[in-house]
Amino acid sequence: MSDRVLVISGMSGAGKSSALRVFEDLGYYCVDNLPPPLMATFLELTERGGATFDRVALAVDARTGGFLDDFGAAWARLREHEPASRLLFFDADDATLMQRFSETRRPHPVATGQAVDRSIAAERELMAPIREHADDVIDTTEYNVWTLRQFLMSGFGSDADRGMRIALTSFGFRRGVPPNADLVFDVRFLPNPHYEAELRPQSGLDSPVREFVESQPATQTFLEHVDGMLRFLLPQYAAEGKTYLTVAFGCTGGRHRSVAMACMVDELLRQQGYATTVAHTDLGGDREARR
Repeated sequence: MSDRVLVISGMSGAGKSSALRVFEDLGYYCVDNLPPPLMATFLELTERGGATFDRVALAVDARTGGFLDDFGAAWARLREHEPASRLLFFDADDATLMQRFSETRRPHPVATGQAVDRSIAAERELMAPIREHADDVIDTTEYNVWTLRQFLMSGFGSDADRGMRIALTSFGFRRGVPPNADLVFDVRFLPNPHYEAELRPQSGLDSPVREFVESQPATQTFLEHVDGMLRFLLPQYAAEGKTYLTVAFGCTGGRHRSVAMACMVDELLRQQGYATTVAHTDLGGDREARR
């Protein structure tokens, strides 16, 4: 599916928050807990401001309280503005909802001052009119976080969406390891071009430095090991639902060896069909890899 506007609703504990995170990973601009009367207004404002989003997911649930009384009219107005809008209602059986609330130990949003089962019953009554408008009712009783993610990725994502996005970055250890790095490789074991007078003012983006690094006997061995490790790890990460991975390569100053190595691994991954970006932390304005 390639729906541009989705409205996410349903029972508390049925997986709406998890679903919203999946749609965010799929490139949707997500707004949580939006009062229904503002749904069409939100779309109009983004278009008027010239910031039209390719895909939008709006979450509406019991937390909006009295605003739910206006849902029917608000939904009709949204459909007039965006006829292809779809309403997804997430649900699960009462026993499952009760178990999930007991595990999270969070108060039910429709607090009745009584047992959770009474709150669930009250919410079902409150949400019944929205459920009637739903294009799809997604029963998550048998789903966990990972299987729900796989279901939504399969139903709403393209092949490109389901693939892992890999950010490659180079850095210098003297300034510290990037805090967002998932995997870090230290390439200071390679001979340092900094000590070659003609190479010192250049960077790993320049051919002479790249050729120097590639010519080292340890470089090809290291690349083979990194390639083998990533060929094993990336499918494992993807199977667990990871969509973004940052792989960092560090050397002393972050200008020569790490830059060249990040570019070489980028080429390996692109040959395998992965979507990658490359950034160089310590090259100042010359941050992007030359391809």
